[in-house]
Amino acid sequence: MPPSPTSRRLPNLLFDFGGVLINIDYQRPIEAMRRLTSAGSTIEYNQKAQSELFDLLETGCITPAEFREGLRTGYQLTATDEELDAAWNSILLDVPADRLALLAELHEQGHQMALLSNTNVIHIEEVNRRLKVAYGFENGIADVLDRVFYSQEVGLRKPGPEIFAHVLREMNWQAEETLFIEDSFQHIETAQRLGLHTLFLAPPLTLTDALPAAIRAFPPSA
Repeated sequence: MPPSPTSRRLPNLLFDFGGVLINIDYQRPIEAMRRLTSAGSTIEYNQKAQSELFDLLETGCITPAEFREGLRTGYQLTATDEELDAAWNSILLDVPADRLALLAELHEQGHQMALLSNTNVIHIEEVNRRLKVAYGFENGIADVLDRVFYSQEVGLRKPGPEIFAHVLREMNWQAEETLFIEDSFQHIETAQRLGLHTLFLAPPLTLTDALPAAIRAFPPSA
């Protein structure tokens, strides 16, 4: 027997950023930085793993200037700060309007929504600039969510369980009442171990394709 409407609950929605709200291409910065070196160096960065240099930037342990110098010395890159930033930001594509419209609809329905992203100040500033130009957002993606949690500000990153615990504590959410939407399976695995419900956006699934059905299938209150 299906649950009565009064027993249904609106799940809290915890979104990843890259690959969920914004389209990204991991190969583009690799190719862009390879063009900046005569040594043929390839940066150690992809969806599943990355070198310590990128971890340090994403947890706020080094500055953008130190990151750029690390790229130059670690991968034999000869480039200006502007060229390095352009290569690094080439991973960022667009934020489709239909995804933002879905967020607005979900907010209107009463969902609490937050963002949890492994990211860095260089990418954040660029995304915020683009969102202001394209949509008039004054505070980046925070304009359409209740709260944003960036790894470089928290000092922790996925897939570590500590950053999930931090978000749940800060939002006063229970794991079993929260749906985590993510495109990297190693992060999905951590969330599942902690008791969160998950939606794995494996290509070619997109947020607008899959999220409404996942919300409808969310289990009722006990």
